[in-house]
Amino acid sequence: MIKLEEKKEVEMIAISKSQPKKETKTIIKLENLSKKFGDFYAVNNINLEVFAGETIGLVGPNGAGKTTTIKMIAKLLRPSSGRILIENLQGELQNLSSNSKNIVRRGFLIDVPFFYKDMTANQLLKYFGKSQNYPRDKINERIDELLELFNLSDWKHKKVKTFSKGMRQKLGIIQSILVDPQIVVLDEPQTGLDPKARIEIRKFIRELQNQGKSIFVASHMLHEISEVCDKIALINHGKIIAFDTIENLEKGLKTKEIDCKLLDPIPPENRESLIRKLYEKLEMYLEKDFDPDISKIPIKYDSDKKTIIFYYNGKKRARAEILEILITEFKSDFSVVSFSRPKTSRLERIYSEMIKDERPKITSNNRR
Repeated sequence: MIKLEEKKEVEMIAISKSQPKKETKTIIKLENLSKKFGDFYAVNNINLEVFAGETIGLVGPNGAGKTTTIKMIAKLLRPSSGRILIENLQGELQNLSSNSKNIVRRGFLIDVPFFYKDMTANQLLKYFGKSQNYPRDKINERIDELLELFNLSDWKHKKVKTFSKGMRQKLGIIQSILVDPQIVVLDEPQTGLDPKARIEIRKFIRELQNQGKSIFVASHMLHEISEVCDKIALINHGKIIAFDTIENLEKGLKTKEIDCKLLDPIPPENRESLIRKLYEKLEMYLEKDFDPDISKIPIKYDSDKKTIIFYYNGKKRARAEILEILITEFKSDFSVVSFSRPKTSRLERIYSEMIKDERPKITSNNRR
């Protein structure tokens, strides 16, 4: 089973390498961007570039500056200093403060969407389409297409005041992409959505990616971010403290993690002795300078997920050796279903380690 898993992983890597890389053309550029409210800097000297077709995750705690940054890109707030450059219809970067009508189409979902509650979904979407000069002969077809996509067709002619919070959130996402924008900015798009709807939104974002859209997603939900984003921008106290792929950001972590998912749970009476035996066999590959706040030793067992978590030294050879030992010397103790580095937990650890420090820890690829 493991050999099949490994073969599949190798095949997926080969496929991804054979696919064409995304265009390295800058479509959004933030230059020394700041926003000050009195003596308080909500956004403090941000520098960031987004390439065409990239999906960027903007991650940070409450009050970090995520929504303020997005509102400046949407021209709802004026920067105190710095510039926002966005690609125009001629394919050149243009200052957003000048003629914004000449800039490529942008769509926004900012904070919690607010709509006139006595208007129907159809009336609202027609209003947004008209205000953004969407072709009148195509707007009805476009509205029907998106309402069906988000399972709101039956609510087309119902007033928004009858919508649930999740349905209003879906309507907000629909209006953000109604006019087929090249740049899509989504602020907490998963707010108020049930698990099924969140899965649908992730699929929808992937579809936008396949269309070559450039997407900015701000969210507290690290799982959602890790699933869809090419790069992560960590923001804290109004500053970008890290900006890169999850893989590159992980290099700055104190520990590296491998999750070994088992076919069956380990009986409670066997767990302590088995963990001790694993530690004795794998000690040379495990993290030496280990954080005791995570676990007493660099191995722990998650009974809910039927997963053994190894904190190892980060070397590829160590991963291979650990796997070999597990499937040869522990085959009578358990059966391994999968063996991999979990993307979500990696982002969680990146977040928890880096967000504590106000000083930038990783400044490479900020592309200033």
